[in-house]
Amino acid sequence: MWPYIMTTVWFEMAPDWVCEVLSPTTARTDRILKLPRYAAAGIAHCWLIDPEVRTLEAFANQDGHWLLLGTWGGHDEASIDPFAAVPLSLAGLWVG
Repeated sequence: MWPYIMTTVWFEMAPDWVCEVLSPTTARTDRILKLPRYAAAGIAHCWLIDPEVRTLEAFANQDGHWLLLGTWGGHDEASIDPFAAVPLSLAGLWVG
């Protein structure tokens, strides 16, 4: 519950983490337009999930630039920042 009533439909504080689910129609926009804006806004972590090729790429923001932390796919189980304390089974992300 928010301690006050919001008067806007957006947040002015950047989140610590964002995740984009890529599609053939959005992948270019997500990578070329959104990633630099997220970095400039100070978002600490970004994940890109591509369900078509069943991959997850994780990035950390270092001084306004993205550092690739790793790439996982298929049925990998991974501990990925900023949620490294909880192992994630990628098999649950894919349909079929």
